Amino acid sequence: MRTPVVIIGIGELGSVFARGMLRTAHPVYPLLRGMDPAEEAQRMPQPQAVIVATGEADLHPVLERVPEAWKDRLVLLQNELLPRDWEIHGISRPTVIAVWFEKKKGMDVKVLLPSPVWGPHAALIVKALAAIDIPAREVATAEAMTLELVAKNLYILTTNICGLVLPEGATAGELHAHHAELERAVATEVLDVQEWLTGHPLDRALLLRKLEEAIAADPAHRCKGRSAPARLLRALEHARAADLAVPTLRDIARRAGLAQENSSS
Repeated sequence: MRTPVVIIGIGELGSVFARGMLRTAHPVYPLLRGMDPAEEAQRMPQPQAVIVATGEADLHPVLERVPEAWKDRLVLLQNELLPRDWEIHGISRPTVIAVWFEKKKGMDVKVLLPSPVWGPHAALIVKALAAIDIPAREVATAEAMTLELVAKNLYILTTNICGLVLPEGATAGELHAHHAELERAVATEVLDVQEWLTGHPLDRALLLRKLEEAIAADPAHRCKGRSAPARLLRALEHARAADLAVPTLRDIARRAGLAQENSSS
């Protein structure tokens, strides 16, 4: 029998990775809410990999509690993920995937684009996803993976933030076709924030092309998710920390009724 894979968080995405691992003959060891990672690491000190499939809000609390023995086996897949998120926990080289597929309750997996993966367990992840017909591709360098993470962040933040001031139910395709000026203004300010968060200049022309590619892959995707207000407020918090002028983001916050919450956060 092959070495088990630990999965922290068996929600919709966690279940997808569990199914892929089982299809490639890797037993799955689920770590559920309330279970102590340190205790579980004593029972499973050398898993094949440790997939962290929690939401964004739970990522840092989970990484704070990850046992040292598991740190070089981590696979991270959260939205709004960047290298600073794992580096502050003393994790130097996790496996990272920018997930370009959706899995919601009661629906099958919906693929937008092949998901880029980088790190020591990239081949394992690509193979597991291929076993359940989800395309993924290995990325050669950490720098290239950072660009892929920013591309996913740009798509999520731009569409979500624009959706706060578009008509209810507006889609990414409608945003791109009918509100191009708003899309570009938000994307530009999002990239200002992402450059500060990554600490180096980004290839903006390439990233804007990737944004268009993602929108074209699923033009019917609704812009505003339930996390949109929180995403905008986080972006504004980062902009304040970086002393960035983000007039479009601030105007959207005001129009969406978030300005008062933003000023007191």
